[in-house]
Amino acid sequence: MESNGTGHSLSDDEDNKLSSKRARIDTLRLCPYLDTINRQVLDFDFEKLCSISLSRINVYACLVCGKYFQGRGTNTYAYTHSIAESHHVFLNLHTLKFYCLPDNYEIIDSSLDDIKYVLNPTFIEEHIQQLDSNVKPSRAIDGSLYHPGIVGLNNIKANDYCNVILQALSHVTPIRNFFLREENYIKTKRPPGDSSFLLVQRFGELMRKLWNPRNFKSHVSPHEMLQAVVLWSQKRFQFTAQGDPIDFLSWFLNALHRALNGTKKADSSIINKTFLGHMRIHTRKIPPVDLEEKEKHRLLQLSEYAVTVTESPFLYLTCDLPPPPLFKDEILENIIPQVSLSSILEKFNNQNEKEYKTYKDNFLKRFEITKLPPYLIIYIKRFTKNTFFTEKNRTIVNFPIRSIDFGEYLSKEAKAAHKHTTYDLIANIIHDGEPDKGTYRMHVLHKATGQWYEMQDLHVTEILPQMITLSEAYIQVYELKT
Repeated sequence: MESNGTGHSLSDDEDNKLSSKRARIDTLRLCPYLDTINRQVLDFDFEKLCSISLSRINVYACLVCGKYFQGRGTNTYAYTHSIAESHHVFLNLHTLKFYCLPDNYEIIDSSLDDIKYVLNPTFIEEHIQQLDSNVKPSRAIDGSLYHPGIVGLNNIKANDYCNVILQALSHVTPIRNFFLREENYIKTKRPPGDSSFLLVQRFGELMRKLWNPRNFKSHVSPHEMLQAVVLWSQKRFQFTAQGDPIDFLSWFLNALHRALNGTKKADSSIINKTFLGHMRIHTRKIPPVDLEEKEKHRLLQLSEYAVTVTESPFLYLTCDLPPPPLFKDEILENIIPQVSLSSILEKFNNQNEKEYKTYKDNFLKRFEITKLPPYLIIYIKRFTKNTFFTEKNRTIVNFPIRSIDFGEYLSKEAKAAHKHTTYDLIANIIHDGEPDKGTYRMHVLHKATGQWYEMQDLHVTEILPQMITLSEAYIQVYELKT
């Protein structure tokens, strides 16, 4: 008999139990099938459901072929698969525990930790703070090198319009840092019956996979993220049909804001803290055009036609392009005009006397920015829709990539309140092709190396900064320099 560590001897029965427990622990730690695991086929980006029953309950991943099966008890799909195919190592996708089937014992082995981390990457604060300074690339299981955050997103069918937005948001530092730590939002109180929080969870999972330094592949599939988008947009946004990135961006930011219990207050969610700006809108009603001048003058004296001033928040600024030319040049090629970013931003300078007519109402408006956000999104309006077709304006917008001063578009009193007004470009979304058949790609800055990358779904390539301004920019994200 042996001692129990307190000076007292164990009984024969206790001794047998202890020996049995030690034998069981040894069994847990030893599995002869670990070398059958094929990490190259493992893909945890898709819905966690059984490939046969389509059930989401008690799902296991076969680590030999990568398929998902339900259960591990006798006659379950995973049990049957293990016997039929001689595949023995399985991972419970919920508990993150490993099992050997059909013997049905738990496997405890530190060599499996990398698989567990790929399924559920986690980040500590110290690691997050180093993301924008770490120049060392990571190595995928096939030997290819990649920088965390600079990884492709799979295009399931027609979700490139979503991919570019998700990629852009993943490089907005406060958004990225917030969603990399699940504890930042997992305790958010939800009203009874409200399950919209799934959108937040899926976005957090995607963010952690995009920035995972230990990925098996140098690309990620947004499948689960997009499933949540389809559900909570009530099928307004699909990954089987092309959509407009600006519509998706507007909906997605507002949906995240509401799911995080955001209100109209500027600091009520990470979305508002990052993107919310304010502007002042001067509006006046236009009298009917068919009236005589005398009657028009009389109407303009009425309070109904007086200028009204309202304060309005914004998540992005909409910039209008000048109409494209109607003529062709000598070689019958379309003339592609160019404008500067500053000229289309003059819309927001109240000192400019030009007024902008709204399409839905008979009003003229002038705008002035009263508060700039830490991250400024600019939407360049390229598409005009009418009854018959959608027309695209291909005007090239010339813009500097660094040190753009937006202070000149602030109201006089707002200038004094803003200590910093200079921004750098960090993401640039482009539309290529015809209005209804085109595709989307983006340029993004990798801060640690200072290298710009072009990303189009799975394709990731380096690009020279001077090439960025030659594209048909559609949505841009600027970061405030402090």
